[in-house]
Amino acid sequence: MNRPGDFLRAESVCRYYRRKTSEVRAVDRVSLSISRGEFVSIVGSSGSGKSTLLNLLAGLDRPTGGKITFNDRHLDAMTRRELAEYRANRVGMVFQAFNLVSHLTAQGNVELAMFFNKTAPKQRRLLASEALERLGLADRADHRPADLSGGEQQRVAIARAVVKRPEILLADEPTGNLDEANSSEIASLLGQLNAEGLTVIMVTHNTSLADQTSQRTVRMHYGRIVDETGKAL
Repeated sequence: MNRPGDFLRAESVCRYYRRKTSEVRAVDRVSLSISRGEFVSIVGSSGSGKSTLLNLLAGLDRPTGGKITFNDRHLDAMTRRELAEYRANRVGMVFQAFNLVSHLTAQGNVELAMFFNKTAPKQRRLLASEALERLGLADRADHRPADLSGGEQQRVAIARAVVKRPEILLADEPTGNLDEANSSEIASLLGQLNAEGLTVIMVTHNTSLADQTSQRTVRMHYGRIVDETGKAL
């Protein structure tokens, strides 16, 4: 059932794959509603379907069945160009592997997020500098990824994701490659961004981190949601 304020919804969404003679139900009839300003964590073991669901919400993949709507627009009805625009302007994404361009500086990596949405070069430089300063990386702006710690690289990745001022931040195992101290720092940063009004959806296998950080925790098992807990329900 949809709730007042929902602006991202998955309704009976499926994503099935063929593997030789068998069918893999990576996401199996999942319904999930996200309200603007929520921080929702999706947890589960490897293979539970949580990352597949996140990719569907991001418009990186299309569902086999069901529908996903953003502000009452159906993602499955969007053209490839419209989906690209959705990802470029509405959605920020952070991944476990950081995915920074090795030959670019931190500044260059953040600017790259605005290259395809027609932001003027001067404005790109200004916004990237502001984003890095906001995340405590002003003194690392001219450093390349190899010269940064894991925690610093992930903060650059977050800066790249939020510099375009998206409406939703999708984080896929953002602390998976970090030690406990850096994991706590990144989780705290995501919580701060959410407190400032950004909607955050985080996929993680760390149930304790999810429960401590997010307003709502959704648990998946074999492609289905099996439990939801939190004050946002």
